[in-house]
Amino acid sequence: MGGALEARQIPAGDGYLSSDATGEIELDGKVMVIKRIHVDYHLKLDPKMVSAAERAHELHADYCPVAKTIQGCVEITTSLHTENL
Repeated sequence: MGGALEARQIPAGDGYLSSDATGEIELDGKVMVIKRIHVDYHLKLDPKMVSAAERAHELHADYCPVAKTIQGCVEITTSLHTENL
């Protein structure tokens, strides 16, 4: 997500972007398996950049190595929460 934002000249470092991830685990027989992951992104930005940040959010998973690796095995959802500077 950070790379997608910075490609649009939206700062992602220095505390601008943070995230919280939650995983849901289920038993498959006697083995615990991660079934779902949800990531909440929190972004501080200039209000003029909100639509560009939303577009980056819509597209970032298509270019994320981790998401591409586990897609089809683990359901991944994300949300973006913005805060004006």
